[in-house]
Amino acid sequence: MRMHTGHHGSEAEEALQDINKKTGRNMPQAVATAVVLIVLILACLLVRIDAFVVLIVVFMILALWELRVDFAAANLRFPLILMVLSSSITLLATYYSDRHILAVAVCIAVSLPLIVIAASLDFAPGARLSAAASKKTDPSAAAAVKPAQEHGSRLDDVAVSIFTVLYIPLLASCIVLPLTFNDHPVAHAVIVVFLPAISDTGGLFAGAWLGKHKLSPRISPKKSVEGLLGSILFSIAGAYAIFAGTYSNLWVTRWWVPIIMGTIVGIVGTFGDLCASMLKRDIGIKDMGHLLKGHGGVMDRVDSILLCAPFLAALLWATGL
Repeated sequence: MRMHTGHHGSEAEEALQDINKKTGRNMPQAVATAVVLIVLILACLLVRIDAFVVLIVVFMILALWELRVDFAAANLRFPLILMVLSSSITLLATYYSDRHILAVAVCIAVSLPLIVIAASLDFAPGARLSAAASKKTDPSAAAAVKPAQEHGSRLDDVAVSIFTVLYIPLLASCIVLPLTFNDHPVAHAVIVVFLPAISDTGGLFAGAWLGKHKLSPRISPKKSVEGLLGSILFSIAGAYAIFAGTYSNLWVTRWWVPIIMGTIVGIVGTFGDLCASMLKRDIGIKDMGHLLKGHGGVMDRVDSILLCAPFLAALLWATGL
């Protein structure tokens, strides 16, 4: 009996290892972390929308910290404290201002020159460079980064700082904007945050079990055409589920919206993952961070959400949902 039980146990362990290899993740850790994140987000939405906005700010601050360390691996730096302050002010002003889009425009317009000036100043990277160097996992990638470290310039820091402003506070403000119109803040939050996650899950499993045709082997060897189709189908199904629970009286006139929404999320989310993979490959790191067990860093989880947010915000506004 013991031998029989041990045999089944070894089979289960081998099956789990095979799943981890196909998905490129520690799936038990990934599932546990996902459950915690889902509970945290839903709790904030149920308590108060303001709590959800604060949660977005916290996640964006963590993402900025990760990017600061990641860029330091290539001797690229941006003014972290000023970036955190400007990002927090931008996101809070987007929600609490009476003119939300104008608040985004003004905050970004003011932040950019201030951060460019700060990035132009000479400052020492401190211990963050050594911390970032320890994250390199690919010797060839590290070797490719080394020349950039030797010939880095303030202009490089300015370029990275501008990129970070456009990537974090500007795109993150598009997560906040849907909370401010058409009186469906909870549904909009679920769409913007969870739909890319559903798409990612669909792509993960479709790619692991059916993936045969590589989508972009040079950038991300695990991405496949089948995974992309799985992402689109899962996100369309998720969009219909959210639509049915929130806009049940609009089926006749808006039945086509979930199809467009799911297709956009599937394609843009996959593109966001590829962009993040390309960035990590250029820097010479495997994950953006290690804050989320089984998922890598915060940026590894929010990259597709950030890229999808402006498209979803525009679609929700244009369709009156």
